[in-house]
Amino acid sequence: MSPGAMEPPMTGTPLLQADDLRKTYGGFVAVDGVSLTLRDGGSLAVVGESGSGKTTTARMIAGLERPTSGRVSVSGVTRAERRGDRLRRAGEIQMVFQDPYSSLDRRQRVRDAIGEVLALHERLSGTALRARVAELLDQVGLDGRQADALPRSLSGGQRQRVAIARALAVRPRVLILDEAVAALDVSVQAQILTLLAGIRARSGVAYLFITHDLGIVRHVCDDVAVMRGGRVVERGPVERVLSAPEHPYTRALLDSVPRRGWTPRRGLT
Repeated sequence: MSPGAMEPPMTGTPLLQADDLRKTYGGFVAVDGVSLTLRDGGSLAVVGESGSGKTTTARMIAGLERPTSGRVSVSGVTRAERRGDRLRRAGEIQMVFQDPYSSLDRRQRVRDAIGEVLALHERLSGTALRARVAELLDQVGLDGRQADALPRSLSGGQRQRVAIARALAVRPRVLILDEAVAALDVSVQAQILTLLAGIRARSGVAYLFITHDLGIVRHVCDDVAVMRGGRVVERGPVERVLSAPEHPYTRALLDSVPRRGWTPRRGLT
């Protein structure tokens, strides 16, 4: 059995299933036959260096890129590229990006950015809308001061908390985190990872965690898929893959993890 195929069968219908996803740009193959499975309430890391195809895979799953071939299903129902299916997928799958500043309207107050999503997806208004905005901000550790602020007056960690709150506003079943802590200082990384662990424990939302950093994977994920050159080269439970990697590329990634200074384990205690 090849390393990319090493994954025990999952009983029941998975929450999210990506089957044989492929994406080409002209003659360049960015993603080549990637299949991923995420269980309800689970957390799967997709790991690889820049250019490995992990973000393109995530964008296809989120509906932001059209696959050249392959399919994505949620609870056994395939989501096509029709408008209705794209809207349903947006309610099921949300994505948090590496740079929240670029995904937030710089002229819009935080409370309005979140309220806009709630008005569109949940048809809330008035007192109910304000209460739900306050609830979401509290969930990510922000208060009224940040609610009235513009993105430019917030720190990087606070902006990422806003992006997470906005993504959670539609009550998604899957949250895709695309290098969501990569641009943050290590101490702030630990805070965001702790926040995400708590949200998952309380809400049951499933995570697809896109990262190049194997050093943080064991603290937020149950399973991991390692990508190289657009393909999955190894997959399995986090503890098995990180303690006994079978593919040379996985071993090389592990060897590149810093051995001194801050570690997520230290930051999360």
